[in-house]
This record gives sequence, C-alpha cells and structure tokens, in this order.
Amino acid sequence: MKRLTYPFSPEAVRELMVGDMVLITGKLFTGRDAVHKYLHEGNKCPVNLENQIIYHCGPVTMKDKKTGKWTVTAAGPTTSIREEPYQWEVIRDHGIVGVIGKGGMGQKTLDACKEYGCVYLHAVGGAAQVLAEKIKSVDGLFLEEFGLPEAIWELTVEDFPVVVTMDSHGNSLHKDVEAASKEILKTVL
Repeated sequence: MKRLTYPFSPEAVRELMVGDMVLITGKLFTGRDAVHKYLHEGNKCPVNLENQIIYHCGPVTMKDKKTGKWTVTAAGPTTSIREEPYQWEVIRDHGIVGVIGKGGMGQKTLDACKEYGCVYLHAVGGAAQVLAEKIKSVDGLFLEEFGLPEAIWELTVEDFPVVVTMDSHGNSLHKDVEAASKEILKTVL
C-alpha cells in the first residue's frame, strides 16, 4: 500500500506504477462532463488544478440548514471514458497529476499521462457510501450553475482508496486486460 499526501508532488506521482494500491490524503476536486467540456472550450477554471487530482464524481450532498455546511453522503466514481475527448487537454493545460474514476480511459489519456506525469486511479464502483466516509470536509463549491452533480466540489479526504490502472510510464492495466481478453476470445472462437 502506498500513500499520496497533499500537496501532491510530480515526483511522488511518477513513482506510482500500474497495480499500486494507494491511499490519498488531502485535497481532491470533482469534475464530470460539464466541467471537462467547459475547460476544453477554453474557459478559465475557477480553481487552480496544477498538481491536483480531479475525481470523476457527482457526489450526493446535503446542506445543513443551520450551519450552511455541506456534507457528502455518497461519492462513487463516474464512468471515466465519457471524458476521453477532453481529458488529455485538461491534463496538459491545467497540470493535473491524477484522475480518479472507474472503467478506464483511452489512448489519448494514456499518452497525456506519460507526457505530462499524470496517473489514472481507479476507485471502486458500488462503494459510494464507503468512499463518502473518507471525505472529511467540503471546502468549496464552484460552477454551481452546472447543477450540483456537475459542479466542481473541493473536498478534503483521508485514506481515500484507489488503484493505479494507468501510470506516467505508459503502462495501462486496461490495455493489458483488453489484449488478454482478445487472445482468450480467439481461442474460444
């Protein structure tokens, strides 16, 4: 088990390899379809994403009427491949060092991870409540006009569990599984 602690350094990220189990402690920013498209179109990001991790997640949140503070009750990963048309540019243009999601990403994202020193981290799907327990605070809400699931949420997490499935050295567990599956399929057919 490896640990990645905020502030995230490019050197620490480059040490991560496909298959590494990682516990993240520190800051995460959520971002889904609307955010990626918005950034792709050249709009200014309301937060500095340099050396940050973006989480493909539309958290389920509740706002306390008395304190005005937000809490996250569920925070499962969103299927990441929807961000493939934009993700490589977000990595390049905003200097992010990590992307968390589920289901994997494509070649453009893998190439960007290698070129710009980023990793794709897989969070367990179906564990939204367990992952929400790892969120210690909601520290900001940006682009709320996109709707709460599509907004950028600034979160502080502790021991948030992920697995490296694309590293900054060009390795991809998703690519390996696809190749192995094709070989098995050939023998079956």
